[in-house]
Formats: sequence, C-alpha cells, structure tokens
Amino acid sequence: MSIPSSVQYNEDPSPPQPKMNAKKKRSFITVKRAPYLFLLPAIVLFIIFTVYPIIYSFLLSFQTNAEAGRVFVGLDNYIRLFQDRLFYESLANTFIILIFQLPIMLGLAVVLATILNAGFIKLKGFFRVSFFAPAVTSLVAASIIFLLLLNRDYGIVNYLLSMIGMDVIGWLSDPFWAKVSLILVTTWRWTGYNMVIILAGLQNIPSNLYEAASIDGANKIRQFFSITIPQLKPVILFAAIVSTIGTLQLFDEPYTLTNGGPINATTTITMYLYRNGFEYFDFGYGSAIAYVIVILIALLSFIQFKWAGVTK
Repeated sequence: MSIPSSVQYNEDPSPPQPKMNAKKKRSFITVKRAPYLFLLPAIVLFIIFTVYPIIYSFLLSFQTNAEAGRVFVGLDNYIRLFQDRLFYESLANTFIILIFQLPIMLGLAVVLATILNAGFIKLKGFFRVSFFAPAVTSLVAASIIFLLLLNRDYGIVNYLLSMIGMDVIGWLSDPFWAKVSLILVTTWRWTGYNMVIILAGLQNIPSNLYEAASIDGANKIRQFFSITIPQLKPVILFAAIVSTIGTLQLFDEPYTLTNGGPINATTTITMYLYRNGFEYFDFGYGSAIAYVIVILIALLSFIQFKWAGVTK
C-alpha cells in the first residue's frame, strides 16, 4: 500500500506548549522600590538615634523629676534658666571665647591658606598635613601635652618666660589666663581645619583675575584685599558658621584642661548642660539648656548670613 504524496510527516515533532493561563508573579523589589529599600536601614537608624531623641528631649524640657517620676511643669525649667546666675556666667564665658577665638582663628586660616597656595612654596603637602594634623589628633593626648606645657611650676612655657625676665603665669589656675589658654588651645586645634576649607576655595578662584589685576598695576596686597577676600566670602562665611557652632558646643577642651575652673571661669554652656544632665541627673533642666543653645546657634547663624548679605 502506497502513501499519498500529499501527506507529509514531521520527523521531529515538538511537544505541545502549555497555555499560560496563570498571571505572572510580581516581585516586591522593583526598580522603583529598590532605592528606598537600600535607604531604609539608614532612615530607621536616623529616626531612632536622631529624630526620636530630639523630640523626646523637647518634651523632657517641660518636665522635672519628682518622687512619682517625671511630672509636667510647663515653662518652669525655662523660667528657672533665665534666673540662674551660673547659666549667665557659662554663657558669658562661651561668648568671650567665641569673640576672641573666632577672628584670630579665621584670620590665621586665611593667611596660611594664601601662603600655601602661592607658587613659590615648596613641600606644600607636608605643610598642609602638618597644619591639619591637630584637628585629627586625640584630644586626650593633646590635653596631656598642653597640661605639661602650661603647668605653672615646671611647664616649658613658664620656663621660657622666666628666661626673658617675665613673671610666672598661672595658665590654668588664674581665671583670666585660663580663658586665654582655652583660646590658644582651640585656635591651635581648629586653624588647620579651616585652612583646608579656605584653601579649597582659593584654588577655585580664576587665575585670570590676578593676571588682569597685575596688568592694571595692582600689587599682591591690593590683589589680596580686592580679589582674594571678596571671592572667598562664601567660604569664609561657611567656616565662620561652622566654627561658631563648634565654639558654642565647646566641651572637650575645658573639661580636660580645667574642668570648668577656676571658680567656673572656663565653664562653657555645654559643660553646664552636661553637669545638670549627667552629674545632677536633672534631665529636664539640661534639655531646656540644650534648646536654648539651639536657638542661640540659629540666631547667630542668621546674623552671620545677614551680615554677609546672603539673606535679604
């Protein structure tokens, strides 16, 4: 029996494909959701360790300790604060250090950055690291060194002063000189930090401005005050605001060098906060001090922005 030629056989027949009736499963992690999932751990930690303490300390500033626990007292902590002599004394100490230390530090930072940005200076990397090193030096080690240097009886500073016929100075035992010591130590520690910031701003000033000024006959001093300082205005403003915030939060240096003494001459506002909160365990009063510091920082930052012409 012969097979008709019209009938064709498929030598490699493929199996029948099943029909896809079921819907495709959607993955929870999509391209749009992935960034938020990666950010989620940082957001959770930020809420737990930053947002929650801010809110809790704000509520705590309206409470005080009692036998039954903390009780709500309204504005009593703030009223007590503005009647506290030690609060005003610590605030005055902080502002004295700020008023003298900030201009000296920023002035030195600008001068050092300008010198290190000049073309004739060799070993620039070495000097930049040397001036920046105090900012990353262990504060305990630095404090021990300054305690030895400024010791009244056997410190090297008083020894050098005695060699030129000057009287011995109680750097850490006299109220006036204790403030001077803190100004010197904070200036030593943070001048290099601000120098690096200002140096970055100097390197962004177009060189053609200096070339045009040289052609017009302006000397280096005139170029410094007519080109460098105006061009550095935003950078100096940033350094001034950061340094102001840091000085209002000054704690480590007075705590390790003088412990706020003598007779509270170097007790800063942050040290006073620490004592009330963590030595006397008056957390409500300490929280009130903290929020007064926040308001002061905001006001001073606004004044600096206004003075620099950033805000209208």
